[in-house]
Parts: sequence; structure tokens; C-alpha cells
Amino acid sequence: MKIIFSRKGFDSAAGGGASPIVDGCPISLPIPSGGHSATTYGDLGLAELASQASRGKIGVDDFCHHDPMFTAAGQCLFGQCSAAQTHLVNQGVGIGDIFLFFGLYREEATGAPHHRIFGYQRIEEIVDLASCTNERRTEFKRLGHPHAIGMHAKNDVIYVGAGRTANFASESLRLTVPEGPPSLWQRPAWLKRGGLSYHDREDRWLRGGRLRSVARGQEFVADIGKRSAPRDWLAGVIAEINRS
Repeated sequence: MKIIFSRKGFDSAAGGGASPIVDGCPISLPIPSGGHSATTYGDLGLAELASQASRGKIGVDDFCHHDPMFTAAGQCLFGQCSAAQTHLVNQGVGIGDIFLFFGLYREEATGAPHHRIFGYQRIEEIVDLASCTNERRTEFKRLGHPHAIGMHAKNDVIYVGAGRTANFASESLRLTVPEGPPSLWQRPAWLKRGGLSYHDREDRWLRGGRLRSVARGQEFVADIGKRSAPRDWLAGVIAEINRS
């Protein structure tokens, strides 16, 4: 089994700021669209928050890359392509594995930015958009998924499976250590050097159970096999995300 730490949403490069925490709830702001979008920030009711986070650069009529997409039926649709998708394939990511989506958040306008987990997806199906039926692609397009509206790359896929976002900005979902910076994480005890893709350098694994995460990159894969400790940790994370 594999856990994929998947970076999503606004940051200083994509959007210009951190996603907000509103009344104790983390709100992931989709990144601005680079094309192939039918969804604006206004459509999602996120225009004011996006404007605040971007310092007025993004407004109600600007299109966003609405991905991952969480439906009211408890399903998540997540598109990936290009080098990031190649990495997932090379790491053997498949049915039954879990995406943990994380992003950059700021509690208030004056609060310190930090990384936190905000949602998950359990992979149940991987749809290759280059070879799937027109009917299936149209189904995703009807929902407004940007990867179905227009192919982003030859290896464009949509991961389908149960998933949802967190209602609470819990400390147990925070990755960044209390004093920051955002890329300095308090890692779970089971996660050790050699166990997370893109993080092989020795100087990233610090004393006190800390990890200096890479500055860029989207998908970081941990192969946990059948070990009980990471499975218990994962179950706790999912339970917290599912908490009403």
C-alpha cells in the first residue's frame, strides 16, 4: 500500500498566497487555470477569498483549475499528467492507494503560513483520458473537470475514488512544525529516510523527527507495505478528515 502526499491549492507561486482557514475550517483555493476550465472562482463561491489571498489579482470571473474535485456524493476526481503522473506510475501507485492532499494555509491575515493536510482520496479507478470511451470523458466534462475539458498531456488520467475534505483545521492534520517555516515538517515516527520519494538526501532528515520537505513538486510517495504503524496513522488522519 502507498500513501501519496499530494501538494494542491494556492501558494506563493500559484495564486500568490496561502489558502485560508475560515471559522476553523480549511478552505483549499484551486490554482488559477492555465486553460481548459469552465469554472470560475465565483462559481465556487470563492471569489472573495481568492481575491484576499491573491491581494486583488484574482477576481470573481477568473477561471480556476478545479482539481481535485470533491462531489456531494463523497467522491473525489483528481487529474494528473506529465512528469508528476509519470512519477506516480514509476512508484507503482494504483488501486487501493491513498492520496493525502496538502497545501499552504494561513489561519488569519496576520497568521504564519503552514502546510496542512486538507483532504484524501482512496483510489478505486484510474481512467486514461487518451483511451477511455467518449461517453466516459463526456461524463467528466459534464462535471466540469478540467482534465476532461481538454487534454493536458498524452498521459492525462483521472483518479476516481471515495474522498472528502476536512471540516476542521486540526493540529493532527498540520504538517509544519509550530515555529515554521512551512517546509519544515514534524514527520510521523514511521516515516524515515528512504521512505518518501524525492526526499532521499540525508540533510532533509533532521533530529527530533523533523523533515525538510522539497520546495517544489506535487506527488511524494511513501510505500508502507503491510506495516501496522503507518496504517494506524493513516486511519487516524482519515477519521479526522471525516469528522463532522
